[in-house]
Amino acid sequence: MLSTIELLEATDFPPLQRDRLETLQVNLGYLCNQTCVHCHVNAGPNRTEMVSDELIETIIEVLQKHDIKILDLTGGAPEMHWRFRDLVSRATALGVQVIDRCNLTVLFEEDQKGLAEFLAQHKVQVVASLPCYSLENVDQQRGKGVFDKSIAGLQLLNSLGYGKPDSGLNLNLVYNPQGASLPPNQTALEADFKRELMAHFGIVFNQLFAIANMPIKRFGSMLISKGQFEPYMQLLKDNFAAANLPGVMCRSMISVDWQGYLYDCDFNQQLELNLGGKRQHLNDLLAQDNYDSHIRIADHCYACTAGQGSSCGGAL
Repeated sequence: MLSTIELLEATDFPPLQRDRLETLQVNLGYLCNQTCVHCHVNAGPNRTEMVSDELIETIIEVLQKHDIKILDLTGGAPEMHWRFRDLVSRATALGVQVIDRCNLTVLFEEDQKGLAEFLAQHKVQVVASLPCYSLENVDQQRGKGVFDKSIAGLQLLNSLGYGKPDSGLNLNLVYNPQGASLPPNQTALEADFKRELMAHFGIVFNQLFAIANMPIKRFGSMLISKGQFEPYMQLLKDNFAAANLPGVMCRSMISVDWQGYLYDCDFNQQLELNLGGKRQHLNDLLAQDNYDSHIRIADHCYACTAGQGSSCGGAL
């Protein structure tokens, strides 16, 4: 795989400072039941990197010490971690809102029986990957048969109340472009998704998050191999919007990798750009009341600020 960090480090992106800590985003590991072309962590069925039992305990302690309101769980498929349900149960008991970044097909894995019901019981916010409302586009990006399972997953979540008014069960979808282009207007695309999914499958959901592809890892390597890296970076820079800077996700979160090391965001984690420019661990957050507010930047940050903006919560 071709590395992009060397092409991103020299940057003229504006400096950023963290102004609050509301979200702890934890990558529980790279094990996944899918292998997606745009995946920025190179997750897949053969990956073995997973958060340790000891680190699960530390996560709970950090949530309490810093009064963190949101625990955002990613992967891989975070649900495939053997302590996923234990972590969710204990976090929600503390009054923490848990977000599960779910690929939907994991709901039907043999060892995940009752997962959807568990998520509903604990009012976990589901952020589900669905790059398009057509079978051909989804299967092209995520693999044969993924679309049908994804639709079945959404219908299962709907049957439990997810996405329905006043249920308290939020179901949000994530859209990523298939190639080296910016996402279309999120509001218009959300209307298209809602219309098509309701008309053809009877599916409802709360919001659509349109997220730009990051020029790193698997997607970045593909850009280089096809000679599209520089044009894509130029596209991002040409569409830079300073108005998006106050809302970028790194200003209110800290990202944790499967070993417990800290980063400003999930993308910096994959580029090994450590929080504050030094190797810090989740245990350090237990030993101190404050955290480093300096945010590491590189050229990939333009993907979060181009056009309508892009973050873990969609357009800015």
